[in-house]
Amino acid sequence: MIRELNGWHVLAIFGSAFAVIIGVNLTLAFQAVATFPGLETRNSYVVSQAFEADRAAQEALGWDVRAEVGGGALLLSIDDAVGPVVPHVTAATLGRATHVGADITPVFRHDGLRFVADIPELAPGNWNLRLEAVAPDGTRFRQRIVLRVPA
Repeated sequence: MIRELNGWHVLAIFGSAFAVIIGVNLTLAFQAVATFPGLETRNSYVVSQAFEADRAAQEALGWDVRAEVGGGALLLSIDDAVGPVVPHVTAATLGRATHVGADITPVFRHDGLRFVADIPELAPGNWNLRLEAVAPDGTRFRQRIVLRVPA
């Protein structure tokens, strides 16, 4: 027996197809959101509670941090209103924003005025220095410095 295809049948077919499409997309969206790490911490809410206090303490240090690259060395100067500051550098990473595999971990030594680290010759472009240090009073300091290496 052959049934006639009318407007209601076509509407039911299209409605069923779109229901499947929307259902699959919603399932994928909920699974994707469940894997999002937030602010790269286990609990971003807990981190956010101390963010303003940490930022205020870091700004109260009044440090002026400058970095430059030249002659196979990375030069890092940290000054406050009085003069050079010598904090304990806990971590430093030099790399590009898009190529984590090419990151360099510089080992700094203090030469009396600034920190110096031997590094290989860098390709032209923008490089990021992600610095973490601890002030003599125990304040944690974090900063990202953009270095521009000319062609």
